[in-house]
Amino acid sequence: MTATSIRFQPGDLVTARGREWVVMPETTDDMLMVRPVGGLDDEQVGIVLGLESVEPASFSTPSPEVLGDHNACRLLRDAAKLSTRAASGPFRSFGRIAVEPRPYQLVPLLMAMKLDPVRLLIADDVGVGKTVESCLVAKELLERGEADGLAVVCPPHLAEQWQRELREKFHIEAELVLRTTVNRLERGRRHAGESLFARHRFVIISIDYIKSEKRIDDFVNNCPNLVIVDEAHTATLAGGAGRSRQQRHELVRRLSEREDSHLLLVTATPHSGNESAFRSLVGLLDPSFSDLPEDLDGAGRESAKRRLARHLVQRKRGDVASYLGTTEFPTRLEKEETYSLSDEYRVLFSSVLKFAQELVSDPAGNRVQQRVRWWSALALLRALASSPAAAAATLRNRAANLAAANDAEADEVGRRSILDLDESDQEEAPDFTPGADGEDSFSSSERTRLRKLAEQADALRGPGDAKLKKLASTVKALVKDGHAPIIFCRFIDTAEYVAEHLRDALGKKAEVMSVTGTLPPSERESRILELGEHDSPVLVCTDCLSEGVNLQQHFDTVIHYDLSWNPTRHEQREGRVDRFGQPRDEVKVLTLYGQDNLIDVVILNVLLRKHRAIRSDLGVSIAIPSSTNEVIESLYDEVMREMQDAGSGQMSFSFEWSGQDELHAAWEERAEKASRSVFAQQTIDPTEVESEMAAIRAAIGDAPTVGRFLRDVLLRLKVPVTEKAGRVDVTISGETPRSLRNAIGRDQPFSGRFALPTAADELYLARTHPVVEGLASWTLDTALDPLANRDRAPIAARCGVSIVAPINGVEGRVAVLLLRLRHHLHLGGRHRTLPTLAEEILAVGFTGTPESPQWLSSEIVEAALAAPPTANPPASLASSQATTVVEGLPTLQPALEAIATQRAEALRDAHVRVRAGARASKSVTVEPVLPVDVLGAFVLIPRA
Repeated sequence: MTATSIRFQPGDLVTARGREWVVMPETTDDMLMVRPVGGLDDEQVGIVLGLESVEPASFSTPSPEVLGDHNACRLLRDAAKLSTRAASGPFRSFGRIAVEPRPYQLVPLLMAMKLDPVRLLIADDVGVGKTVESCLVAKELLERGEADGLAVVCPPHLAEQWQRELREKFHIEAELVLRTTVNRLERGRRHAGESLFARHRFVIISIDYIKSEKRIDDFVNNCPNLVIVDEAHTATLAGGAGRSRQQRHELVRRLSEREDSHLLLVTATPHSGNESAFRSLVGLLDPSFSDLPEDLDGAGRESAKRRLARHLVQRKRGDVASYLGTTEFPTRLEKEETYSLSDEYRVLFSSVLKFAQELVSDPAGNRVQQRVRWWSALALLRALASSPAAAAATLRNRAANLAAANDAEADEVGRRSILDLDESDQEEAPDFTPGADGEDSFSSSERTRLRKLAEQADALRGPGDAKLKKLASTVKALVKDGHAPIIFCRFIDTAEYVAEHLRDALGKKAEVMSVTGTLPPSERESRILELGEHDSPVLVCTDCLSEGVNLQQHFDTVIHYDLSWNPTRHEQREGRVDRFGQPRDEVKVLTLYGQDNLIDVVILNVLLRKHRAIRSDLGVSIAIPSSTNEVIESLYDEVMREMQDAGSGQMSFSFEWSGQDELHAAWEERAEKASRSVFAQQTIDPTEVESEMAAIRAAIGDAPTVGRFLRDVLLRLKVPVTEKAGRVDVTISGETPRSLRNAIGRDQPFSGRFALPTAADELYLARTHPVVEGLASWTLDTALDPLANRDRAPIAARCGVSIVAPINGVEGRVAVLLLRLRHHLHLGGRHRTLPTLAEEILAVGFTGTPESPQWLSSEIVEAALAAPPTANPPASLASSQATTVVEGLPTLQPALEAIATQRAEALRDAHVRVRAGARASKSVTVEPVLPVDVLGAFVLIPRA
């Protein structure tokens, strides 16, 4: 039998093309897939069997002729750990992600592993990291072979952000399926009848594109068996759900009907006291949850409560901030800033109020025309409170509901263009400026008044706008103090007007950009990234950026220039900067309102302050108990009646809405229901999380290991490295070895941190960042290459002898062997038939001789490795000690194989443990690949 006819198994060592390789699981009968012994997965190549010579190989033993110091020996271990991607342990994915999860973020993963199929609602608070939590679950299912792909269904403006998160943190390349990308994707189909979702198994899809009747069947029938639905609360059914929400619900319901598919629902607002909406949501996980009793804390309902808790995780920031350590969230500093209308603006306001009152009270025309007048009046009041630019545009624009067939349609169009609807009732927050010109519904004199009022509004732009003056002085002070603000406006005209005047006011002190709904989502993102590169960025935007978009790396302050008429929208705006990953300890929230602006005062008193008070008490936001639309419409009906009774279009600023007490009482009742809910219950024991976290860090290395490794390697190479307050600055120059620059892909200096959060100019140096990954691979490769160490001491050494401080419980020398164990791991995934390869870097130690070893516990071995070196032994002693251990390795092989077998059994037990109760746990098998690789042999001699 020739060497090339041998059937190689995953994990085997072979020699080909003049170097040694490891056989990978993707090998077929014709093609041998291999990667370098010291290399990474992306260095994998294919060798056609029969065309090239491939020979079995054995791992070389360490050479006592090339000895390194204590630090060089530690670097070998660190490099080996950080280079390991197919890490052993109960989780297959952690060696292949570019983020180190917080301990609390493991809870959803542990919950998911006990479900088969996985049906989970991840409902942690805004800014806690739900995207990372859901992606951890998805990555693990993919690595286990239990998922055949991934589809993320989300609002269209979040698609690019999901694509970036999957690529940068989880190394998943996903295609965007949006209205703007579909034509390009369809041109790439192999034949006309091929589904996009059969061809592309990793996709991010606009929920509002795919929910339509002509597309839903193709998606449901061909999409992967793993789906994440972001902002899942927009798919609930409760009350008078609009058609758009009904379509979303139907889409997710059909996805959930596929019995073997995994479904992750993600939302920060699963339950705001609305029981029917909540049951509509959890019913997508399991239809029986739709009939859960309303009060799960009642007697005899423990079973239902426990069953639901297996599928749902919801925690406030307070629940996770101190969970198995400290997670730093910024402190939110809230302040209200006021301004007073100028005399000219007050005159305009009075004129518009009077005109609005006359419009509403005019009985002329049919029912549709009367409703057009009502909405035109409301549009005028809303725009006037925003800016002269919005007011002028509204006075000139045609009302959107003029063509309505009936009064119901007129109301629907009016609500959509003027009110701030719940995000579940619309595809994206509209930011276009509404129109008030009623054309045929208005008399010629009324339209003439509109034009004159528009001219008055134009005259108030800039110097006559007290609101803009207040903003400019506020932003100047913030920029001077080093803050980066986001200014939220309601209308496009207002945002562009504000940005234009702020540029003039700030000059070269700051860079001002505007982002509105006129830009496609991809261009919004690129503009924000461009702005974030400036030292003093100021972003002016509409609510097109209020939901889901993460802006914390570049900005730290939110200014509500326009008050939203939906209090939930304020919380969404603030959540763009107030979240985990915010580099600053504090974020500022400023609410700007006119103290003599009736519209602002009413909204502030009735809605915003109450919403803020409830969140302060509970730690979560609670939506108002009835529709925001109904509240606003009722409130303004009463405002108009009060104005009519006043006779002059004026009314007192002491106005109190008659429904305020009833609304606030119902709001408090809903908040009490939410506070008693099951959702903060934790079904995973923290000790289990702590145990798994420790195992992960031991297997693949944690942030401190990455930091120590990078500093040690670069300093040994005389690359300047400085560190202050967690920030590391590395000076790469022409004097840096070319091979190292190629390995890390850097020719210029860079700065970074080893843990989140990071600033805009800092790299997040996680273990799979190209800098760390390349440095670890380069260090390990040079240590394993005997030719690389002929003329100089190795950066990382495979053999060494050190005199160290005394080691508790040990007398005499300690021999430590650094092993690389390989296992054939078969998890029984529905989409994987071949075994995967699991690798483990393990340090074992013994006292005595190789012929009669006394093996030490792992705790003592770790203590020995951590013992600080005190001196270098004489060369003759070091050589003899190292030679004794290396020459004894053949004698130790049976014991090492027994260790490998024990570790294989422990690995199987760990996989069964985390998947306890799931079908996949019953078919786990693990077999060690023998013989064991000995990466390093070190002798530690405790000082007498």
